[in-house]
Amino acid sequence: MSTRKNSTQSQAIDKGAGPTYKSNGRLRMTHLFDWWKESPPAARRSLAAASLGWMLDSFDVMLYAMVLAALMKDFHMVKSTAGMLGSLTLLASAAGGMVFGVVADRFGRTRALRASILIYSVFTAACGLARTVPLLAVFRICLGLGMGGEWASGAALVSETWPAEHRGKALGFMQSFWAVGYASAALVTAIILPRWGWRAVFFVGVLPALFTLWVRAKVEEPEIWKTQRDLKTQVGPGALRPRLSGRLMRITAAVVLMNAFTMFAWWGLNLWIPGYLSLPRDQGGIGLGPGLMSALVIFMQVGMWLGYLTFGYISDTAGRKRTYVVYVLAASGFVLLYSAVHTPLLLFFLGPFVAFFGTGYFSGFGALTAELYPTRIRATAQGFTYNIGRIASAAAPIAVGSLAQTHGFGKAFLLTSAAFLMAALMWLWIPETRGKALES
Repeated sequence: MSTRKNSTQSQAIDKGAGPTYKSNGRLRMTHLFDWWKESPPAARRSLAAASLGWMLDSFDVMLYAMVLAALMKDFHMVKSTAGMLGSLTLLASAAGGMVFGVVADRFGRTRALRASILIYSVFTAACGLARTVPLLAVFRICLGLGMGGEWASGAALVSETWPAEHRGKALGFMQSFWAVGYASAALVTAIILPRWGWRAVFFVGVLPALFTLWVRAKVEEPEIWKTQRDLKTQVGPGALRPRLSGRLMRITAAVVLMNAFTMFAWWGLNLWIPGYLSLPRDQGGIGLGPGLMSALVIFMQVGMWLGYLTFGYISDTAGRKRTYVVYVLAASGFVLLYSAVHTPLLLFFLGPFVAFFGTGYFSGFGALTAELYPTRIRATAQGFTYNIGRIASAAAPIAVGSLAQTHGFGKAFLLTSAAFLMAALMWLWIPETRGKALES
């Protein structure tokens, strides 16, 4: 009897994680949000936990970009130094993502999620206590460790609790909360910065730590992970080596490079947009006050949020590859336009289009990598492919900052446009994975 039960469990895992959503034997796709309404409570809680964790991750990390002009003034930093701090955070996030990928595979998705949120919350608040640039750098590095860990654990959690036909939409929903967190950071900055200064803005960043209490109480580990744990499969730093050989090794290299180019483009642009909008004109900026700058950034996040959501729906229908390539090529073109415009009103209307195409593709990365790798190494592989890309992208803030220092922001932003083009090229070696059941 036990043998039959184990065989049944194995077959269920081979067919993909999570339940199927059926009515009268057929998938119901007539309503836009049927995939959410028909899902079981455990799947919805997992998606809510990963989404809110990602939102709070964005909120904490982007507070730095929002107060960057004030920091540069108080610490007498040049653009290259400010960019270096952003690069250090990204390098730390890459390390954190790879470490937490292993932690999530060995000890559980929810435990890794809670730990990462706690780390980035505490050290965001610590940034408000920094009195020197080196101490601020230490706090940003520690924050980055937690920031990197959240995506690896959250993406695995969602991938393993939703079936193939809805995985893209679920991960798109999760990714869309980055825009909510970014907009929340802009709103908090607009309210707090003029009244209490940049230190108070960072102090607000400790609040996400409270969210870990809800995750611990309400969110369960995915069944597919618990089954794998019961089989006592061990994962370690060398777990990827025997799996990544031949064709999969080449695909992994292309995925890493593709993600590196998109992340270089995103961080090179988005870390500097608030500073670009708020720095005085004699320093190459637009010269907007905190309120107007925050308004432009918040409006930009509307496009970002819609980009995240639509990517999930389109990629579940048209495929991961085709949707990804269209988004990144369009992003390259819109960044060229954005870098040539200096009128606040035009930037206001152009910003959502830049954010829509220049961010929405991230919704596809979790689904793509979940469908490429088996359960035993899924979070490890996702953390590896995502965060090796972050290591390469760590050059973006300092590269854009240094080029802006010598040649202006217009030429500096051209780097990000070129990176989007290179990301599209990498898809020549990446296969289509839409509809693929998760491998055990």
